Amino acid sequence: QLHLRKCYSLLRCNLSVWDSDEPVPRAELLKGVADAHGLLCLLSDKIDAEVLNAAGPNLKVISTLSVGFDHLAIDEIKKRGIRVGYTPDVLTDATAELTVALLLATARRLPEGVEEVKNGGWSTWKPLWLCGYGLSGSTVGVIGLGRIGLAIARRLKPFGVKRLLYTGRQPKPQAQEVDGEYVPLDTLVRESDFVVVSCSLAPDTQSLCDKTFFSKMKKTSIFINTSRGAVVNQEDLFEALSSGQIAAAGLDVTTPEPLPTSHPLLTLKNCVVLPHIGSATYSTRGVMSALTANNLLAGLTGSEMPSELKL
Repeated sequence: QLHLRKCYSLLRCNLSVWDSDEPVPRAELLKGVADAHGLLCLLSDKIDAEVLNAAGPNLKVISTLSVGFDHLAIDEIKKRGIRVGYTPDVLTDATAELTVALLLATARRLPEGVEEVKNGGWSTWKPLWLCGYGLSGSTVGVIGLGRIGLAIARRLKPFGVKRLLYTGRQPKPQAQEVDGEYVPLDTLVRESDFVVVSCSLAPDTQSLCDKTFFSKMKKTSIFINTSRGAVVNQEDLFEALSSGQIAAAGLDVTTPEPLPTSHPLLTLKNCVVLPHIGSATYSTRGVMSALTANNLLAGLTGSEMPSELKL
């Protein structure tokens, strides 16, 4: 694996490695972490009290190959004085690009079009066949105008977006760059043609997008989520999509991941689901890997981390 090769070359220390693209089985994780001084993990690794207990008192640093950290038991980690490294900023551009690609694919019904070409449904030109929704003259609402939210807004403005609304805990000075209007969540949901979720997962954003949320959206609006799956109540989203309450949805994150192939959302033509590939460019994953290794090395040597999560 790329991140493991980076660690070997940068750390040159005694490493216990799970050398597979598949997540490490729980039993192997608990066994492998015993007496470790440092731990490099992925989003798919749940680092909770059980893992921390298995590691023991020597554990000084956890370095995660991700910008998200809801897989880490932060309270337990803080209690034990363990430092945490993560990878913000470096995946911003890749995730923003993927968000725009997902929005366009969903709004213009690209997966449906590809399928029609493959199954013979493309017979001739028809005036309203596979019509979707365009960005020109539209109102886009971004929930969470942080690093990634702002990067998404920057990329959407040149498409001729008329209004850029955003909401969050407080107004952001950098919103001026994209002519962003700070509005209450209700206003954003009611007035936006495209609703893009780019907030972090926190107690106040858990299941934020629920039945009430979707009921306020326009019937012609498009919902996009590239933040965290748990921000959305997926049962309510299915109902909104299948009943025509909203036009379509594009998701790069789900609950659980991977989403079971039998999940109702996958039966809908107006729901595009991607396998959490927001940061999946070769260059981004390479930079993330090097940063994760450098965070781990700094934590082991007691040095300043390039990107340390302030607990």
